[in-house]
Amino acid sequence: MDLVDVYRHSLTEFIDRVHRVHPEQWPEATPCQGWDVRALVNHLVSQDRWTVELLGGATIGQVGGRFDGDLLGTDPIGAVTEAAKRAEEAVAEPGVLDRTVHLSFGETPAEEYVLELLADHLIHSWDLAAAIGVDRRLDPELVRICAEWFTERAEVYRHAGLIGPVVELPAPTGEQDQLLAAFGRDPAWSSTPI
Repeated sequence: MDLVDVYRHSLTEFIDRVHRVHPEQWPEATPCQGWDVRALVNHLVSQDRWTVELLGGATIGQVGGRFDGDLLGTDPIGAVTEAAKRAEEAVAEPGVLDRTVHLSFGETPAEEYVLELLADHLIHSWDLAAAIGVDRRLDPELVRICAEWFTERAEVYRHAGLIGPVVELPAPTGEQDQLLAAFGRDPAWSSTPI
């Protein structure tokens, strides 16, 4: 698969789970400390809206606080679908992956940025599935691609406070659990204490 295809598939993984959120589940806890389901989904809508702007050449300063606050309104599923559609169009635009993106930590190749976005959607797909009690299995090919990309970046992310410490797992574990643990997730996470 090429990068646009795998990115598109990561969006689909997330959107599919958003469609499974029942109205009473929006305030449920997620594996992301401090974020309920609504905050988690809102984060990805914000991310998708930023994607369009940043791939279009805007800087962080130019976008400013435009995507702060609640972006879900009264139609969270519609907001997710629309934002993802526009982000997908931005990533698929011919030549976009050859650009440089202006991120908060500096100039970044667009390909690297899109891999970051893929990882964000994939890991948060699992977070959302865990929070709402649906199938947590992620596409194995996306897991493999994300793991290969993330291996050299994990410590940078951890040092920057973007992810928690590695979760120690009983051996042996599958690739998905290893990836989740690298991102500071406990694959056995439950919102109800045992």
